[in-house]
Amino acid sequence: MIRKGTQEDIKKIMEVTKACAANMVAQSIFQWNEFYPNKASFVNDAKRGELYVLEVEDKIVGSVTVSTFMDEEYIPISWLTPNKNNIYIHRLAIHPKYQGQGYAQQLMQLAENYALKSKCQSVRLDTFSKNKRNQRFYELRGYKKLGDIYFPKQSEYPFYCYELVL
Repeated sequence: MIRKGTQEDIKKIMEVTKACAANMVAQSIFQWNEFYPNKASFVNDAKRGELYVLEVEDKIVGSVTVSTFMDEEYIPISWLTPNKNNIYIHRLAIHPKYQGQGYAQQLMQLAENYALKSKCQSVRLDTFSKNKRNQRFYELRGYKKLGDIYFPKQSEYPFYCYELVL
């Protein structure tokens, strides 16, 4: 079941993202670290009503942020659509024990359906340049890779920006 996330969910969400970070580090993918994702981001997401959690047997196993807010890091990107009426996906996470079972697809479908229902022009996101699995995941969903941005506290390597035109 997917539902809106609350402040009470954040401790469990942090456990999921820490497990994801450890799993990525074990694969030499240094995408998430002690700086990101952080509790403050999820607190803000929940306050804005943009946080969603995925539960399996009443246990939180994943989350995603579906936002209308464009981060300033995205400004230099040559997007396919104008910078208005877009959805931004952040912090998509599925606990490693539950990966490969279609749960990330469900969270993405929720975000894309929300964008369509809201008459948005596109869905935008970024993913780490060293995370080939994520890149394939988004490309198979029809997202187009557009440009690079950097988050120096996370990595010296770029993050690729993607957009799905609706």
